[in-house]
Amino acid sequence: MVPPAGGGDPEAPAPAAERPPAPGPGSGPMAALSPAAGKVPQASAMKRSDPHHQHQRHRDGGEALVSPDGTVTEAPRTVKKQIQFADQKQEFNKRPTKIGRRSLSRSISQSSTDSYSSAASYTDSSDDETSPRDKQQKNSKGSSDFCVKNIKQAEFGRREIEIAEQEMPALMALRKRAQGEKPLAGAKIVGCTHITAQTAACLSPHSLTQVLMETLGALGAQCRWAACNIYSTLNEVAAALAESGFPVFAWKGESEDDFWWCIDRCVNVEGWQPNMILDDGGDLTHWIYKKYPNMFKKIKGIVEESVTGVHRLYQLSKAGKLCVPAMNVNDSVTKQKFDNLYCCRESILDGLKRTTDMMFGGKQVVVCGYGEVGKGCCAALKAMGSIVYVTEIDPICALQACMDGFRLVKLNEVIRQVDIVITCTGNKNVVTREHLDRMKNSCIVCNMGHSNTEIDVASLRTPELTWERVRSQVDHVIWPDGKRIVLLAEGRLLNLSCSTVPTFVLSITATTQALALIELYNAPEGRYKQDVYLLPKKMDEYVASLHLPTFDAHLTELTDEQAKYLGLNKNGPFKPNYYRY
Repeated sequence: MVPPAGGGDPEAPAPAAERPPAPGPGSGPMAALSPAAGKVPQASAMKRSDPHHQHQRHRDGGEALVSPDGTVTEAPRTVKKQIQFADQKQEFNKRPTKIGRRSLSRSISQSSTDSYSSAASYTDSSDDETSPRDKQQKNSKGSSDFCVKNIKQAEFGRREIEIAEQEMPALMALRKRAQGEKPLAGAKIVGCTHITAQTAACLSPHSLTQVLMETLGALGAQCRWAACNIYSTLNEVAAALAESGFPVFAWKGESEDDFWWCIDRCVNVEGWQPNMILDDGGDLTHWIYKKYPNMFKKIKGIVEESVTGVHRLYQLSKAGKLCVPAMNVNDSVTKQKFDNLYCCRESILDGLKRTTDMMFGGKQVVVCGYGEVGKGCCAALKAMGSIVYVTEIDPICALQACMDGFRLVKLNEVIRQVDIVITCTGNKNVVTREHLDRMKNSCIVCNMGHSNTEIDVASLRTPELTWERVRSQVDHVIWPDGKRIVLLAEGRLLNLSCSTVPTFVLSITATTQALALIELYNAPEGRYKQDVYLLPKKMDEYVASLHLPTFDAHLTELTDEQAKYLGLNKNGPFKPNYYRY
């Protein structure tokens, strides 16, 4: 490149034709180590302190050594070379990038500086931008009753599932004990949950590597599945399910329209009608109520595992609109303590690290909500050295937070100073536009609750704010004065959108779901009315007992005398339903 008239950049590298050749093995600082190099000078000839040598300046500016017999030799010189980098002035923003298919219901401007690029939905990078809905795909058996991103990813999905299988011992034990009885024979289960390797391991009878899939299939069930979150689906796992013959309709980065379309494809199919629902968030149940209410005449029950979904069920029950029995898995002990507390204690750090690469020590964090999820998040962040504040509406949970060493505040009191805001309440508009306007520059905002209603993301989709995609699931929302916040997963569930969760914990939840399905499906008429029920305590204890062998744990058994003294059955249940663990 010819420099402009008047001189060029003195630091710029020389044109290729003018650059000195790269040093060969016989030149440069490494020449002395080359076999072709001459003899290395003796150390005594190099010592300036040798009294038999005199120093003089060489005429070309180097230093010379003069021996007693008058011979002059040039001393080794330290050559200072300027390191030059090829293409030093290359513009990185000219590199080609790949962008996945954009949402149908959300558009993004071509430039990150566009003022209304907020309504964006992104998928993972892919060469193929075609919507899965527009593709004609078949698995190796010739079936096309599925819709996934790419069926060719099935082999990778199987490997994911094989890893998950090792951490799901209870489902293996449940299948082994119950498959002879086929307690779910005739069950037609429609499900809407997160489609990850752990979920995959639960729903299909066709693949030996899919633990929970194989379990329900081995117990006699037929299943159809959609995703409950537009970002949490692992495309390769969905492909593995489809390849195994499982009707699954899900891919990462669905639009809102895609989301409901996938649910409808699971429900509205000729010659197949569900008689059981397994839901996570209540969207599937809501869709059937809205579009196909007559289906509830044949549905025996609903199993729901999230705070949001359970809240919806209680609302239906209170209004007298719940037409079938429902099992509240979310409030079972095994779900509350393990999926909510222990799982979130690990996955909150994973999600934040993967998206922001931040260090937690010394950071000020406010966690909204001190239920089981909030407790897990606070414990993890405190252990990493963060300064943690808690907001809470319940005086009992608030007192627990105080006793655990956290300062209880109102969000308005700390919103200007905190570095991270985490919501986990199950409520709506916990973080409003007013809070977002007052946040400090580069404040990180994320949600650990199931629903995306906790952060008022819709209020950020206005012309005066600029949205800038940083990486997958990470957006900068920039104010006119230059202030920006870091929004993760567009306010959706952080750990399942941006990272993964411990498989062992999901094994506990999935086993609980399987048992709840068995209980509702086989319950005699009249045992459960059109209401919401908790999982029987005996089943909670059974799920826990199936996981104990993993730790080589040995339970103590009550003697007859001890059991009589406590008024208990030796085999449980060991606690009353009102006991607080």
